[in-house]
Amino acid sequence: MAKVEIYTSPFCGFCIRAKQLLESKGIAFEERDVFATPGAREEMMERSHGHNTVPQIFINGSHIGGCDELIALESAGELDVRFTESEPE
Repeated sequence: MAKVEIYTSPFCGFCIRAKQLLESKGIAFEERDVFATPGAREEMMERSHGHNTVPQIFINGSHIGGCDELIALESAGELDVRFTESEPE
C-alpha cells in the first residue's frame, strides 16, 4: 500500500476536499498541520520545491501537487494506480 502524506492547515477548504477524497477511497494518510507542527511549512516547501500553499500531497515520497492535481488524477483514472504502488524500500 502506498504511503500518503498531506500538509494542511486548519479551515482550508482545499485541504478538507483533498482529505475527503482520500477518506472516500479508504486511503490512510499522514497529515501534517503546517500551523501546529513546528518546521512543517519549511519541510513542505523544501519537499515540494518551493510550493507554499496547502494542501501539498505526496504519494510514496513523490510530490503530486495540491487538491486540484489530486482531483485531476482521480478524474483521469490514475489515482487508484498510485495508491496500489508500494512505498520504495
